Amino acid sequence: MDKSKRSLLKSKRAFRRRLSPIKPGDRIDYSNTKVLIRFLSEQAKILSRRVSKLTLKQQRLMTIAIKQARILSFLPFRTNDKVKGKLFKFKKFKRGKARVSKKKKIDLFLI
Repeated sequence: MDKSKRSLLKSKRAFRRRLSPIKPGDRIDYSNTKVLIRFLSEQAKILSRRVSKLTLKQQRLMTIAIKQARILSFLPFRTNDKVKGKLFKFKKFKRGKARVSKKKKIDLFLI
């Protein structure tokens, strides 16, 4: 290359490649709800690729896994509460203390 043309070219700047938010040990599967919850918004909507920083292939696999988990009722379709942290804390009955009646002493535990 000529010296005159060499001065016109820009030098290539080094850039740092971003790490994937999915760790190598994590698998994208409908039963792996801990991973799936990280890619849902507060209203249980699937986060966009720009927000979640996933690759195209990972985003496609993630959306399929989330939709399968919703159909199998591992994840909710929509919710008003924050999904993260409260999703698996919903129980019909909380574990209660032992109840004692005057006539009979019976211990009842609610599941």
